[in-house]
Amino acid sequence: MSRKKEKAAAREKASTRQFIGITGITDHSLLTSHGELVFFIFKPTNLSVMSDSNIAGRIYALVTVVKGMAELEMLCVNSRENFEENKSFLKYRLEVEDNPAIRKLVQQDTSHLDRMQVLMATAREFCFVIRLDENKESNDSGYLSRIEKAIRDQSFTVHRADSGEIKKMLGVYYEQNVTTEKYENFDGERWIILDD
Repeated sequence: MSRKKEKAAAREKASTRQFIGITGITDHSLLTSHGELVFFIFKPTNLSVMSDSNIAGRIYALVTVVKGMAELEMLCVNSRENFEENKSFLKYRLEVEDNPAIRKLVQQDTSHLDRMQVLMATAREFCFVIRLDENKESNDSGYLSRIEKAIRDQSFTVHRADSGEIKKMLGVYYEQNVTTEKYENFDGERWIILDD
């Protein structure tokens, strides 16, 4: 029983980064307990305005990228807020509310959230992720440049995520925070005044 208490105490003292397994963020990667991750953010193609043959060509290009690099992982994350918890709460309020005026307001709120979610349905970020191996030449910047070039050669608009973009992805994923313009390395960093 004391072992469980020790683990619980250690967990409470752990920083947020330790708690989620992040050891650091570099200029272009995320250091985790499972290795270093490099993110290549690419812009998706708007398939709704393309012909069937062009869509088939884009699919073939994506297959070419994925088949050409076994170490490549794909990631799709929200880049906007998710309103599912709010909508669940409003649905509950609608079920228990007796006052017709308040029911009408709750229905209007639900409709508004539905419209917002439809407008932001395409608000996704797509990434290729490379897990760097400490023992190989993969830490060489030339290796990462070759991967970026291979993706670009298939006509994808891609760039390596910088530390700010990585922090934004984590902020949206872990706390649904899409309003912050600049993410700090630690809480209160913006309030520190250094002597000149």
